[in-house]
Amino acid sequence: MSTFIDKLGIRYATKKMTGEKISDEELNTILEAIRLTPTSLGLQPLKVLVLESDAVKESIKGACYGQSQITDGSQILVFAVYTEGYEALTERYIQNIADTRSVPVESLNDFKQMILGHLKNLSIDDTIAWAKKQAYIALGFGLVAAAEVGVDSTPMEGFNPAAVDEILGLKAKGLASTVILALGKKDAANDYLANAKKVRRASADFFEFL
Repeated sequence: MSTFIDKLGIRYATKKMTGEKISDEELNTILEAIRLTPTSLGLQPLKVLVLESDAVKESIKGACYGQSQITDGSQILVFAVYTEGYEALTERYIQNIADTRSVPVESLNDFKQMILGHLKNLSIDDTIAWAKKQAYIALGFGLVAAAEVGVDSTPMEGFNPAAVDEILGLKAKGLASTVILALGKKDAANDYLANAKKVRRASADFFEFL
């Protein structure tokens, strides 16, 4: 049986996919790992759109520069961050804590004010940049979870965010696309990287112990 590190060792950014669907169990495991991702303050300032419809995937392919994984992938995950509504997001978060842990919402007021104070000190551009960092943490969890369950994947920054936002109606929802993750099954016969050795810096060059 492959170890976790073995699975990470063979994971790569898949260039060609077969169009084969992954199982619901595999998908749900990946999505749950993303949902459980740690984020700063626990606020989860992002939403993940799961594109399954062939028509919807086809609609954004041009905005993703024609990359075949968009239409050949089983699901396409669009990680989008909130561009507004952070006070309301904070209120919902605080209420969720109170409900989940069965504590009075009033007892969380200091924490709520700390969050609101932190956000107030940031410009909207800085807030969005901060939220995008959280989206990339979630992307990492998704990549690792996919490797663990044997699903091939491709993280994508090569797309036109404004065009994707327009096609998916994200601006009206106060969201902005940040990064994309294609999930599916590799087409090993037509993927030039399928059997290529992974290239990473040596541990001695990568880590420094002080």
